[in-house]
Amino acid sequence: MTSILTFAPALAGPAAEPEPDVYVPPSAPVTVDSLPTPAGAVVYVYQDTDGSLSSDCTGCGEYAWTLHVTKAFAEDHARDCHRSAA
Repeated sequence: MTSILTFAPALAGPAAEPEPDVYVPPSAPVTVDSLPTPAGAVVYVYQDTDGSLSSDCTGCGEYAWTLHVTKAFAEDHARDCHRSAA
């Protein structure tokens, strides 16, 4: 009887290669506020791990991002957006 090991080539070279660095994605943004619009939609304000802010409007779908640490840009959009969520 012939074993499969008979046909396997001998290992050559250094021991097994170390595994490459594993990518670890950044943490998900944290919701810091939700602002109602006149039409009944909501502008959600998020803070990323680097401190930047972004917003997402459920009415018109606008996504905005800023390096500012104030949410005035999202408040302006919430005040001016007249599209409903549905």
